[in-house]
Amino acid sequence: MPELKDRLKNDLTAAIKARDKVRTGTLRMVLAAISTEEAAGSSQRDLDDAEVTKLLTREAKKRREAAEAFEKGGRADQAEAERAESEVISDYLPKQLTDEELAELVSSAIGEIGAQGPKEMGQVMKVVNPRVAGRAEGSRVAAEVKRQLTS
Repeated sequence: MPELKDRLKNDLTAAIKARDKVRTGTLRMVLAAISTEEAAGSSQRDLDDAEVTKLLTREAKKRREAAEAFEKGGRADQAEAERAESEVISDYLPKQLTDEELAELVSSAIGEIGAQGPKEMGQVMKVVNPRVAGRAEGSRVAAEVKRQLTS
């Protein structure tokens, strides 16, 4: 069993014992999402740490978007609850790249490929995405690639 999934289960047990309702609820939701993902498709399979990280990133993004929607709708209490869940999930994600680190990765990939303009954005993304692997959102990576290719 992947160690990230084990860590989530152990932390759930600790959160239950500590009576931490937010952490308990969030970890249960994440573990349920992992189980659902494992059961999806034609056969049962175990997710590896990279797949679990991808799922955690997706869940954290959902929480951030929900918080923004609740904020716009004037529901500050719900927005705060969603942000708290997002923070719990973020504890299990790799440290996010800074803008400078991301720019450096993108410029080295552009140099390797010899990309000249926006038409080669897809080729650059193919090289950059495996290097980034959960440390930056895809939209952020795409924006940086586009910025460097158009300037």
